[in-house]
Order: sequence, then structure tokens, then C-alpha cells
Amino acid sequence: MKYLPNAITIIRILITPVVLLLLLKGTTASLMWAWVLFIAASISDYLDGKLARTLEVPSRLGQFLDPLADKVLVIGTFAVLAYRYPHLIPWWVVAVIALRDVGVTWLRTAMESRGRSLKTLRVAKTKTAVQLIFLLTTLTLLVVARLPGAIGSAGAEFLRTSVLYVLAAIVAVFTAGTGIVYLFSSDRKPA
Repeated sequence: MKYLPNAITIIRILITPVVLLLLLKGTTASLMWAWVLFIAASISDYLDGKLARTLEVPSRLGQFLDPLADKVLVIGTFAVLAYRYPHLIPWWVVAVIALRDVGVTWLRTAMESRGRSLKTLRVAKTKTAVQLIFLLTTLTLLVVARLPGAIGSAGAEFLRTSVLYVLAAIVAVFTAGTGIVYLFSSDRKPA
């Protein structure tokens, strides 16, 4: 049981390329499967950490892999959606999210090289949840827009509005803000 949290994290890492390939394919069936797998990957993000705490089996590997799995899933999904649907998610949003993650990773590495650690802040966990909710909402709307009848028409009509574009911008600004919080965080402590 002590390896279960890390196994779940590794499964999330392995699911992510499948999600991205399905999104790139862009058929109705592939979008639906991408949606299902994205939900599974998102649930695993909560589950692996919860199990590690409940079973009292935190590990350095898990502390490294979990945020890596999140970054791969989130940035990969944002990038593929920006490629396929640039009117919904602009590339600058992907760049902001990626730069924030690179910056915080660089800061964490610099702190560890000095014998200090950079504690993961609660706002960073909130940031990941906000990103996953936004992506899940976008994927849900893409699937709904493919359904026949009035619900599909309503979904397609909603995708023609600028609502998701504006929400993507809000997610990007919030994400950048969490990176700035790390720069001024007092939670830098000796390792």
C-alpha cells in the first residue's frame, strides 16, 4: 500500500499523452474519451495526495512526481486546446501558465541548492484546482457541442461567445499571481 500514491501519480503521467492525442484527433469519440480520461487524471491528482497523507507514506519521489504530473497534464491540455481552438484559449495564456511553472520550479531548485526548501503554498493547490476546473469545463462544452439536437446547438453557440476566452485570461492572471506570491513568500525554510 505504501507505493499506491506514487503508482496513481505515475498512471496520471501515462494517461496525459493519451488525453492529448485524443484531443488532437478531434473526432466526437476522441473528444469524449479525452474528457473521460481527463476526469480520471484530475481525480487522481486529489487521490494520490490524500492517500499519501492517510496512509502516512509521503515520499520524495511523490513530492517530485505529483507537481510534475500536474504540470504535464495542465500545460499539455492548455497547449493542445490553444492549437485546436485558438479562439477559445489564446497562446499567451499557455505561455503565462508555462512561465509561471518554470519560474517556481527554478525558485524551488535554487532554494534547495542552498539547503532550503520552498513549501508548496495553499494558493498553488487552489491554482491547480482552478486550472483543472477550467479545462474540464472547456472539454465538457466541446463534447456537448458535438451532441445532436438543441443541447448540442446550445453548446456550439456558447463556444462562439468570448466567455471561455475571458475565463482563460482570468485563469492566466490568477496563475501568474500565485507565482508572484512565491517570490515574496515567508515559507522558505531550511531543508
